[in-house]
Amino acid sequence: MSLTERRASTAEQALNALDDRLGTTGFARRAARKAFPDHWSFLIGEIALYSFLVLLASGVFLTFFFKPSMSEVVYHGSYTPLRGVEMSEAYASTLHLSMDVRGGLLVRQVHHWSALIFLSAIVAHMLRVFFTGAFRKPRELNWLLGIVLFTLAMANGFTGYSLPDDLLSGTGLRLVLGAAQAIPLVGSYLAFFLLGGQFPGTDLVPRLYVVHVLLVPGLMAALVPLHAIVLPWVQKHTDFRRGRSTERTVEGKPFYPVFMAKTTAFVLFTAGVTVLLAAFLQINPVWQYGPYSPSAISAGSQPDWYLAFGDGALRLMPGWDVTAAGHTLSFGILVPLLVITVFFTLLALYPFIERRATGDTAIHHVLDRPRDAATRTGLGAAGIVFYGVLWAAAGNDVIADRFDVSLFATTWFFRIALLTGPVLAFTVTRRLCLGLQRRDRLLLEHGVETGIIVRAPSGGFSERTRPLPAEAAERLRARSAVPRPTGGPLARLFAGGELERSEEREHRPVPR
Repeated sequence: MSLTERRASTAEQALNALDDRLGTTGFARRAARKAFPDHWSFLIGEIALYSFLVLLASGVFLTFFFKPSMSEVVYHGSYTPLRGVEMSEAYASTLHLSMDVRGGLLVRQVHHWSALIFLSAIVAHMLRVFFTGAFRKPRELNWLLGIVLFTLAMANGFTGYSLPDDLLSGTGLRLVLGAAQAIPLVGSYLAFFLLGGQFPGTDLVPRLYVVHVLLVPGLMAALVPLHAIVLPWVQKHTDFRRGRSTERTVEGKPFYPVFMAKTTAFVLFTAGVTVLLAAFLQINPVWQYGPYSPSAISAGSQPDWYLAFGDGALRLMPGWDVTAAGHTLSFGILVPLLVITVFFTLLALYPFIERRATGDTAIHHVLDRPRDAATRTGLGAAGIVFYGVLWAAAGNDVIADRFDVSLFATTWFFRIALLTGPVLAFTVTRRLCLGLQRRDRLLLEHGVETGIIVRAPSGGFSERTRPLPAEAAERLRARSAVPRPTGGPLARLFAGGELERSEEREHRPVPR
């Protein structure tokens, strides 16, 4: 027996032994044949997953050099402008990592950029899932896991952003501590617990470090595979109504070798883009801000984009205070916290709210086009505008300065926009979806306009049309044949967003 044959026999024996104990052969065969549909929007979730891997890899490197201590030291490093300045050991180690460790600044920026890409991909993925109805039965649990992961990602982003103990991150921490202290009854105790004593204390950065590198990453490391791999693997993959994809079948490429080759290339592409951003675009230059001091603050302080909505909510709410039973209620802080909590709670419960409103208990594997669910799409647009106004309001001082307008004028503009913008977005988006639905029906019933005008023997004029291509027509017929739920109290409103009865639609004149 040759050396190659002996090696092959040894490998086969090892695989057989593993299969006898774990039964992996059958699963591997099924896994290799699992179909993954090809659509660009499905790659958004993969960007989030691969950015998470880049975050973990770069974070491990940073832990070798960062010192999570608030003990005061005098800086004697290579950054000349800060030599002889008293600062925390956390800030000094961040400067050392950025200025003296070979590749340290690059890895720091890779870590920060991958965090921003991670949050951006999560938001884009959630929007795709929401607008296409991918959260419906049997995927409600996956939607809830996504909301939890998004919340954990924002929390971990904030803790990591605060670790360097520079002036900018310290300003954000002071804001969060102030909000915690404003909570009735427990606020002062909560702030005392976070600080380990009176402000500023010496325990905050070490505790944030434990949360950032141990607690939250551990939870995410457990939930990410469950959300991205386990649940999608045991369920049928969603797909749009195209080709041979139906509620029972899915058309796509096999996991091995096609999807494996694509996903490997996509991992490398995501990592490469992140490294390029870190190499050429500076982000979070903490040496320019200086160490944190309670007596100093920088004008135009802005958090990372994913936390700006909270800052914007605090800026828009008037500073109203009420004293009740010997306790001061700071509505300027409590109301924004309550509004944000309600917003994310409604977002998490939306699959159950829609199911209750429509009475739709069917299992869905085929995705909706946003236009086919006009009410849901309108609600999504309203949510985007609500979130976007709060995000933009976080920069009201910068906007007022750059455009030379009154700060009070910008604040009032955002207050009015926060109340009227979502309503306007819902109304306009819903009407646009209804118009697109009617256009699809006209195309199916009367064909595509050609621009050719013909004259009938009777003297009348009409436009010549041509039928839709067979594949496009079949796709539209399949969508129109989808049964709509009728059992819920708002089923008619959510059933594609249609307001017209069928008999009204039949007698409505066809526009020419």
